[in-house]
Amino acid sequence: MSIAILAHSTNPRGGVVHAMQLAEALCDAGHDATLIAPDASGRGFFRRTRCPALAIPARPEPDTVSMVARRIREIADFLQAPATRRFTLFQAQDSISSNALADLAERGVIEGYFRTVHHLDRFEDARLASWQERGLRGARAVGVVSRLWQTRLLESHGIEATLLGNGVDRARFSPAPDGREAALRSRLGLRAGDRVVLAMGGIEARKNTLGTLQAVLSLAARDPSLRMVVAGGASLLDHSAQRAAFAALLSASGHADAIVQAGIIDDADMPALYRIADLLACPSLEEGFGLCPIEAMACGCPALVSRIAPFTEHLEADEAVWVDPHDAGSIRDGIVRALRPDIALRLRRQGPVTAARFDWNTVAARHRDFYARETIDA
Repeated sequence: MSIAILAHSTNPRGGVVHAMQLAEALCDAGHDATLIAPDASGRGFFRRTRCPALAIPARPEPDTVSMVARRIREIADFLQAPATRRFTLFQAQDSISSNALADLAERGVIEGYFRTVHHLDRFEDARLASWQERGLRGARAVGVVSRLWQTRLLESHGIEATLLGNGVDRARFSPAPDGREAALRSRLGLRAGDRVVLAMGGIEARKNTLGTLQAVLSLAARDPSLRMVVAGGASLLDHSAQRAAFAALLSASGHADAIVQAGIIDDADMPALYRIADLLACPSLEEGFGLCPIEAMACGCPALVSRIAPFTEHLEADEAVWVDPHDAGSIRDGIVRALRPDIALRLRRQGPVTAARFDWNTVAARHRDFYARETIDA
């Protein structure tokens, strides 16, 4: 097999990270896998890969619908060019690349494709919703990263999906300092003695960034050492309303100095970012899997997570601090608990043990079996 693993962009989002690490793990196992994604920035993938990678030249568009339509065309055009017609198996990690593959399958250019679902979005725009459904239903077989989405696809779409899971690269994400920590603290403006609550994924409703902000601001009034670092946010969707609400809440709080909006962090600094954090706050309202808590745990950083699936599927009761994501008071109390020295020490020791369960070699083996079984059945 010559496997094309497709993602929607070259930016560091969960699905893109998954696609990259899957392609690397497949190559490590001796398979011919290539990571492919449209690149609107012209800078290529967010880090150098250990597998072959192709960045598709992509042009910007002024709105989401136009951007999605263009990306579908760009991917389809790229894959039917003579130089990229060598692939025999295609796996899409998202609705954009799956629609490009659906176009090629309908025209007989490829025999079919596999689709991995991380999560499905709720779109008000009918065209975006239609693309999401088409990319899902056009696949010859569907995989998922969590039992939550395995169940949802069956109940809401009648689709039987294979659980493929997720992993973490423990060679990169570990408690061992790599020398970047001090410089990163300085760049983020963190002071000696600051206690850092890290929020990943930028400012998004699904990530419940406002809930974390409310909790931190309620504590900052009596704890000037508390700092919230908001990192990430490389999304193709429009989160301007959430960002405006975040800015308004922060402006009215009188504690703007407690918040550091770091934006996208260089991938080489990500392990150090987890290591300098006292806590990763991930009280998400919805997730496909929730990779950031596992990365944080691998680095010895305690994690606060929502008491909902998929977190409840793959984390034990004593491996994280659990909160009600709909209750800012619960998030606040969870932060207080997680920062207690005895709890923090226990979670720092437990984290790498927990992360060891999420092994990319195992995930790659599941994909190999998934491809073989579905190809034979077809």
